[in-house]
Amino acid sequence: MTGSPGPRDEGRSALQTMLEARSVAIVGASVREGSVGNQSLVELLEGGFVGDVYPVNPKYHEILGLRCYPAVGDIGRPMDLAILAVGNPLLEEQLRSVAEAGARSAVIFASCYEAPRDDTPPLADRLAAIARGAGMAVCGGNCMGFANLEKGLRALGFYEPKGLRPGPVAFVSHSGSAFSALLHNDRAISFNVAVSSGLELGATVGEYIGYALSLESTRVIGLFLESIRDPAGFVEALRATNDRDVPVVALKVGKETLTRRMVTAHSGALAGEDGAYEALFEAHGVLRVQSLDEMADTLALFGSGRRAGPGGLASVHDSGGERALLVDSAAAVGVPLASISEGTTRRLTELLEPGLLPVNPLDFWGTGRDAHEVVTGCMRALLEDTDAAALAFSVDLTTEDQPDEGYIRMAEEVFPVTEKPFAMLSNFASGIDRADATRLEDAGIPVLEGTLTGLGAFRHLFDYRDHRSLPAIEGTTPIPLQVREHWQERLSMADPLYEAEGLSLLSDFGIPVVTVSLVGSLDDAIAAAERLGFPVALKTADRAVQHKSDVGAVRLGLEDRTSLADAYGELSASLGSAVTVAAMAPPGVEIHLGIVRDEQFGPLVLVAAGGVLVEVLSDRR
Repeated sequence: MTGSPGPRDEGRSALQTMLEARSVAIVGASVREGSVGNQSLVELLEGGFVGDVYPVNPKYHEILGLRCYPAVGDIGRPMDLAILAVGNPLLEEQLRSVAEAGARSAVIFASCYEAPRDDTPPLADRLAAIARGAGMAVCGGNCMGFANLEKGLRALGFYEPKGLRPGPVAFVSHSGSAFSALLHNDRAISFNVAVSSGLELGATVGEYIGYALSLESTRVIGLFLESIRDPAGFVEALRATNDRDVPVVALKVGKETLTRRMVTAHSGALAGEDGAYEALFEAHGVLRVQSLDEMADTLALFGSGRRAGPGGLASVHDSGGERALLVDSAAAVGVPLASISEGTTRRLTELLEPGLLPVNPLDFWGTGRDAHEVVTGCMRALLEDTDAAALAFSVDLTTEDQPDEGYIRMAEEVFPVTEKPFAMLSNFASGIDRADATRLEDAGIPVLEGTLTGLGAFRHLFDYRDHRSLPAIEGTTPIPLQVREHWQERLSMADPLYEAEGLSLLSDFGIPVVTVSLVGSLDDAIAAAERLGFPVALKTADRAVQHKSDVGAVRLGLEDRTSLADAYGELSASLGSAVTVAAMAPPGVEIHLGIVRDEQFGPLVLVAAGGVLVEVLSDRR
């Protein structure tokens, strides 16, 4: 494995060179079993890597049958990837050494932490600077490494399962444990590339997404996110997934204040305001999951490559109780159920035993007579209904005495005759017979391992369909110079806006607003009301009052001069003489519309229920 290398492919980016490395140096390679230096070499060799491997450690002449070099400079040739299996104290020296030796990329497992020192940048920043200066891609630090299963490349420092088969799922995780957990799945969720990105010292999540999109095999991308360090690059990557029609499934932590503090302490990154991520995900059709189990079911369903058409979910069951469980759970999760036609109802009636209702969801089990014909016929009838977008074969996949004659065979028979999404849905994960599940998965049939997580996967399937059907967002109209200057002038002032000023700013963009007059006496208020026409609204203009209804500073529907005078007297007595008089708007729905500036993603539009409940409902979008 240490023959003469071919010419370096300078046409490849540093990231592609890292993820498709043909030559790898392992700095800190070791003979000690269980050490990172030894396991890195074992993972590389046992994973089927066929490129050049250069162990580096001055303590040894040979490791696992390979020549071991005293220092990376002694190799005498550049390498695509350097795996740094060394601790924090040696990182800076060794990264600089591999950069000088011509390495185009590196993997750093260590945490990159050192005690703060005055006038010295943090170790992670110094490492990132070395990588930038050398044009290197870096996976990590504080990571588990990566595996490119299409290339037989396992740049891993810790034990991961052997015999992993390449598949249609790309996975990028900030969490090393989540990365390892997904690799250890005992189901047919197979990856083309899986990356534990860690601190992202020299490659970002957005860049890994870009690489995944370059692979023809990628059907779905999974993300475990703590933060986004390159927001602009991440947004651009999400746009690219939309262009390629590749769904993204994300588990984003950091909803709670405590979680965000933990993320920052753990990785040094901003976890970000969760509302900003919700808006970003919704805008780009990112499917947000709440657990690794839900992620696994969703990746399995999308990994089959089938997409939902119009309609809702059809399902078949061998239990009335579990059918009821699905109906309740579908309502809780937000999964629409298919409304089957009269024609489908007649077909089901002809198939079912007397007493079984021809409805969706369907309980097909009676006495078990002619079960194969009944069950397969019912599934075909439902799948051929125009309102059935997908089908769940909801049985618990406990061990079958004769799988060639039971549910397994039925699923294998029906799955190939439809192009609609079709999945087995078990209500109890630990009861699943693994041999039967593997047989189904080998036939391309997804096996979903839980009522709520499996239905969540179907909801994401329908959500993605609905997102793809939305019209394209039209480009924004250029803002006239005078409007921009008007806004800049007013917003540069520190004092809060009068209501009339805010309405004037909105009208600059053609937003319909009510006419408002700012006055300081009863006579002026009456004159303004007569100009506008009764009925009118009266509000305090005290700048210190931000929530007028909370202090009784709003009077609506004043029909005449007398009611206006009474209202003015009450407001002026407690809040001063300055008030606004406005024409009453016609009846309608109140909304709260605002702009917030997120520290990661910049300006965002906020929409919520308006009126007096704006602070109570917390329904902002």
